[in-house]
Amino acid sequence: MSFFPPEPAYAHGAPTRTAVLLCNLGTPDAPTPAALRRYLGQFLADHRVVEIPQPLWWLILHGVILRTRPAKSAAKYRSIWTPEGSPLAVWTEKQAKLLLGWLGEAGAPVLVRHAMRYGNPSIASQLDTLKLEGATRILILPLYPQYSATTTASVFDAVYTWAARTRAIPELRFVNHYHDHPGYIDALAKKVLAHWQQHGQGEQLVMSFHGVPERTLHLGDPYHCEARKTARLLGERLGLNDTQMRVTFQSRFGKAKWLQPYTEPTLIELARAGVRRVDVICPGFTSDCLETLEEINQEAREAFLRAGGEQFHYIECLNDSPAWITALSDIAQQHLAGWPLQSANPGLREASRERAQTCGARN
Repeated sequence: MSFFPPEPAYAHGAPTRTAVLLCNLGTPDAPTPAALRRYLGQFLADHRVVEIPQPLWWLILHGVILRTRPAKSAAKYRSIWTPEGSPLAVWTEKQAKLLLGWLGEAGAPVLVRHAMRYGNPSIASQLDTLKLEGATRILILPLYPQYSATTTASVFDAVYTWAARTRAIPELRFVNHYHDHPGYIDALAKKVLAHWQQHGQGEQLVMSFHGVPERTLHLGDPYHCEARKTARLLGERLGLNDTQMRVTFQSRFGKAKWLQPYTEPTLIELARAGVRRVDVICPGFTSDCLETLEEINQEAREAFLRAGGEQFHYIECLNDSPAWITALSDIAQQHLAGWPLQSANPGLREASRERAQTCGARN
């Protein structure tokens, strides 16, 4: 029995195409306990996300977490759900469509699709679709500016797993990070400046990045350093000094020590110190999602105001802003360099068919 599942019939001389696959974290299909149970079961079972011995973690995950957390998480998702669906899914799909147009206008007519590491559409299903569409060269572009084993490497794992069951593997390239890419920094700065132009500038700009356990830093994960560099470059681009901005980390899970300082305690500290207004941006998230809309713009906002703060301004993520799509296009083009971006011309395809027929006759 063949190890590989059936694939579409291969035709010698078939035109080949180049593709870009945008990959994001993922989202449940609906804001319901059942959907959250499926989503969290996949997400939290990833050894890249939770580095606890699997037998022990399996008991905790299935014996405790998946029995209690889905209902609580579903309520949070309901508070941010839109008529179009999950904000993360909506923005990621829009980014893929816009990137397709941007690359086409730049003279790079490639296929562009989006996928989710957890949930739908899955990375494997989108890679299958790209192969059906003739893609023989695929650039994997995670929507994580800062590299982390918990996110970026997990996307790569999913691609490798798909490749392990695939007979004719396309050429693959991977974008590890773009935390200091000038276009990305410029897109962030334009978001902040546009907000300040409309609402004025707060006393503190708080840059909140997603947290990871501190041990990952000591084990060699570059995420902390890359987040700090993003913040430094953004601060310089905005003309801020160290007293006008803070770098914090959010989304703690479990009892382990995570990267510090933590976002919500920092906001409470600022309010109690007399800071009346803060502006908060989440540079590590390229699309608004649960962590930005609920955790920051709802929970963190409430904590700051309850502690004595007067104004809490959340600055939305890059989403579909033109500067961000331009940067995404530039990043993609840099990593596509050297690959043919159009199908082979008819003359070359005909020559390929003739060679294939000659080869078949000889055999």
